[in-house]
Amino acid sequence: MVLDSLSDSLKGIIRKISGSSYIDKDTIKEVSKEIQRALLKADVNVKLVLRLTKTLEDRAMNEKPPAGMTDQDYIIKIIYDELLKILGQNVNFELRPQTIMLVGLYGNGKTTTAGKLARFFIKKGFSTALIAADVHRPGAYEQLYQIAKEVNAQFYGEKDEKNALKIVKNGLNATDAKIKIIDTSGRDSLDEDLIKEVREIKESVKPDNVLFVLDATMGQQAGPQAKTLNDAVSISGVIITKMDGTGKGGGALSAVAEINSPVYFIGTGEHMDDIEIFNPKKFLSRLLGMGDIDALMEAVKETNFTEEEAEESLEKLMSGKFNLKDMYDVWEKFSKPGLLKKIFGSLPLAAMPGGDKINENQIDEANEKLQLYRVILDSMTYEELENPDILNPKRIRRIGIGSGKGENNVRALLKEYRAMKNNMKMIKGNRNFKKMLKASIKSGNFSLDDIN
Repeated sequence: MVLDSLSDSLKGIIRKISGSSYIDKDTIKEVSKEIQRALLKADVNVKLVLRLTKTLEDRAMNEKPPAGMTDQDYIIKIIYDELLKILGQNVNFELRPQTIMLVGLYGNGKTTTAGKLARFFIKKGFSTALIAADVHRPGAYEQLYQIAKEVNAQFYGEKDEKNALKIVKNGLNATDAKIKIIDTSGRDSLDEDLIKEVREIKESVKPDNVLFVLDATMGQQAGPQAKTLNDAVSISGVIITKMDGTGKGGGALSAVAEINSPVYFIGTGEHMDDIEIFNPKKFLSRLLGMGDIDALMEAVKETNFTEEEAEESLEKLMSGKFNLKDMYDVWEKFSKPGLLKKIFGSLPLAAMPGGDKINENQIDEANEKLQLYRVILDSMTYEELENPDILNPKRIRRIGIGSGKGENNVRALLKEYRAMKNNMKMIKGNRNFKKMLKASIKSGNFSLDDIN
């Protein structure tokens, strides 16, 4: 994924801060330099990086943490606050009848994004029309026509017409769709003809939204391009495409900061359904390894835990006073296919042993172990489940034979159980993480801003 390298670097910085015994001026300077290196390596604009890290240093050295918050946690919150300024505040895209004009360069995924937007609005119950106003790129008309068929949207275009404004006007008059999406022309670079064309369309039809479609893998040229288009047509929002790619991503973030426009959507794949509303706080939380609490809670809901059961299980896990019976009950709830992947993908870094990244192979292995261990636990007596300490070699041998899984697997289960208890002890003292989970369980809504 885009920004994976930046994410890894930032997570390492967060771990270093969390593991520091104290925070002084030298620590702050070192953290600032490491963040500079990470952002510059990710192609974030140098002026933006220097401005961000200067503010970070000033705040870290002069502000005092609120009562009850450690210096380490407050430094992390400052980092979060300042990085969030790059991404912009969360602004909900209005779901109402409107005309949307898409602008951007060749290769940024503008036509495909038009189809994704159409699919998005159609799923929301809005009739939607796509208007083919790209009169320069060979195949643009046919591509948008095929996309319209795929997503069941209305389509308007004039194949041999070279006047884009005429096509747009005729298209808007020809359809009564609630959502009208105009796919404009692009260029390999921002030349005067393109600027003139998109400005004429904007001034003539006065669309409700002008959305800049930006490739996440673009480098430093993204910022100047965004500024030029913004000066010409006053961009109201941004759609970042190809977020599933392998580019650095910092150029796109710099462009967003350059024009101070909200990111409304991100493209996450090649299919028409691969578009999602952008939430900067969730995005940044995942980037920093703080997890996606809303996604975690949605995954937990799939286990059919009641609020009371979830909080009780959390208390037991955090206290370390849970036994094999508790472990079995939790595992049974989490044994649905694909559920572990959702949960591990949304967990905060603090919940991972050593802060390590969990990959798909490890999740598949965890699923296999889950099924294996449930069979072994089924072969234990209630007394053994309640009191794991009584499991001596004789009992382990009996359980291995009874379950058909052998003594080694029984011992492996017990080793996992003890490791789980130890890992929970490691985060037992993390008041913020515990508070975060409790608040989420009770309200289903959490933000880093709630930690104070």
